[in-house]
Amino acid sequence: MMKKKLQDAFNAQINEELYSAYLYAAMRAAFESMNLKGYANWMRLQVEEELFHARKFMEFIFERGGEVELKAIKQPQAQWDSPLAMFEAAYRHECHISECINKLSTLAMKEDDHAARIFLEWFVTEQVEEEANADGMVQNLKLMKDAPGGLFMLDREAGQRVISPLVLASITGAAAGA
Repeated sequence: MMKKKLQDAFNAQINEELYSAYLYAAMRAAFESMNLKGYANWMRLQVEEELFHARKFMEFIFERGGEVELKAIKQPQAQWDSPLAMFEAAYRHECHISECINKLSTLAMKEDDHAARIFLEWFVTEQVEEEANADGMVQNLKLMKDAPGGLFMLDREAGQRVISPLVLASITGAAAGA
């Protein structure tokens, strides 16, 4: 059984993950409106990953006999000045999510909940990848400055990104408990 304090914190993280999906959906819409289909694909996959993360938290709460409490998701920003500004915002957001996960991990240790701590280890590792992916796009866009050719080359590369097998299995229902 999950302690109430930890359950409440996990529910707050579900909201953070759903907001992340909502934010990336807004970024995808912005890229679609600029006809940058590759960047839109990159963000579409981010939406799927964030929804997967929210589901993982929900399933963990259910497995522990807890209750999931969904709250309103705040409205994300809808417009950015440039693709670089969008990816900088994504990177800052991933850093914020890393802080949230770290605080959850610390709380799990304080509450002496080993199952929660072990569960959160996956997210700690995942956030390293999430930050690196967003920062990689930021650094590439900075290197290009305002070169339209570079912008389109990176857009094409972003269009080649595929969803991770774990997320894909969860979406298709192939992974039990995911």
